[in-house]
Amino acid sequence: MKKYQAQIHRCFRCGYCKFPTDYSAINCPSYNRFRFDTYSTGGRLWLTHAWLKGELPWSEHLAEILYACTNCNNCSEQCPMKFAPDIVEWIIGARSDMVEQGKIPARVKRFLEAVYNYGNPFKNLRNERAAWANGARLYEKGDDFLLYIGCLGSYDENGQKMARNLVSLLETAGISFGILGNDEECCGNEVYSLGETELFNTLAKKNIDKFRELDIKKVITLCPHGYNIMKNRYQDMGYTFEVYHFTQVLDSLLRDKLLKPEAGRLKVTYHDPCFLGRHNKVYDPPRSALRSLNGIDLIEMGRNKADAFCCGGGSGNFVTDYLAGGQDSPARTRIREAAQSGADILALACPGCMVMFQDALKAENLEGKLQIKDIAAIISESLAH
Repeated sequence: MKKYQAQIHRCFRCGYCKFPTDYSAINCPSYNRFRFDTYSTGGRLWLTHAWLKGELPWSEHLAEILYACTNCNNCSEQCPMKFAPDIVEWIIGARSDMVEQGKIPARVKRFLEAVYNYGNPFKNLRNERAAWANGARLYEKGDDFLLYIGCLGSYDENGQKMARNLVSLLETAGISFGILGNDEECCGNEVYSLGETELFNTLAKKNIDKFRELDIKKVITLCPHGYNIMKNRYQDMGYTFEVYHFTQVLDSLLRDKLLKPEAGRLKVTYHDPCFLGRHNKVYDPPRSALRSLNGIDLIEMGRNKADAFCCGGGSGNFVTDYLAGGQDSPARTRIREAAQSGADILALACPGCMVMFQDALKAENLEGKLQIKDIAAIISESLAH
C-alpha cells in the first residue's frame, strides 16, 4: 500500500460510489446490505487510511469490512476523480498488507488455504477437476482453442452444467478445441482479489507454463473471473495469448450461421457480470447472442450494463459470503429486480452469478415464477435438432 498511501487520502467521501449513474438506487453491494457508511467505498477507504497511518488498530471487524467488498468496480465507474481507476487496487493493496501480516478473517484464510492445498476453494480433490467433462477431449497441439473451465465450472453442480452446455455448442459448431482436464489450475482471480499475490503468481505461472508447453494461443473461458485475470494480469507474465469469454465466441458462431436456432417465444432479461461488464466493458456480445435467437424478447432491467447491480459473489464471496442474510443481500435485491422486469428467464454468463442467484431464487420464493439459465443453455435449447 505504500505507493497508494499518498493518494488514498484524496477520497473525501462525496458518495458517488454508492449509486448508479442516475442515482435511482444504491449500487454498492456491501452498502446496500449493511447501510453503514463504513461499508461504502468512501468509508472503507477512510478506515484503510487510518489503519495505514497507525491511527486505527487492526481488528477482525476491520478486516471483514475490507473483505466485504466484492470488487464489483461500481466505485471506479462512478467516481468523478482522476484516481477512480485505482480504487479497487487500493482495496486489494490493503488486503495484501493484511495477508503479509497474517491478519485476515477466518473465512478468507480458509478460502486461501483450500486453494493452496486443493487447487480450488471447495476442497475437492485435484484429480476430480475433470469429472464434469463426460468425454470432452483434452487439448492437443494444433487445436484452435483451449477451453478453460475454472473452479466453479469444474466442481459446482450448476457450473458443471454450464460447462457441458458450452462444450456441446462448440462441438455442434465444429470448433477445434480441447480442455486441460485435471492439469487445469485455478485461474487465481479471487486469490488476487483477496490480496494473496504470492499464491496468485504461483497459480498463474502454472497455467502459463502449461499454455506455453502446449503452444496455446487462444483461450475461451467459461467464467468472467478467469477472462478478467487472464486478459489483465497474465499478459504481463511473459506469455502472450488471446482470451475470449464464451459469450463472445457464441455470438460470433451465431452470426456466422454455425449455430442455427429455431423460432421460439422467450421473454429474457440479462444480468451483466461485474468482471465481464464493468471490468472489461463486454456488454454487447451476450445481448447480441441472445437477440440472434428467433422470437426472443430481451427485456433490460432498470440497472444494466455499466450500472448493473452486482450479484454479491465477487472477490470470493460466492464462498466467504460476507453479504448473506436478509432481503438486502445483493443477490436477493437483484433477483427481485429480474422478476419485476416481467421476463420469464434470467440469462446468466457467469457460474458465480449462478451460485448466488440460485440461493436467492429460493429465498425470494420465486421458484416456478422465474427461471435461471446460462446463455449456452438458452442457445442450446433453441437449436434445430
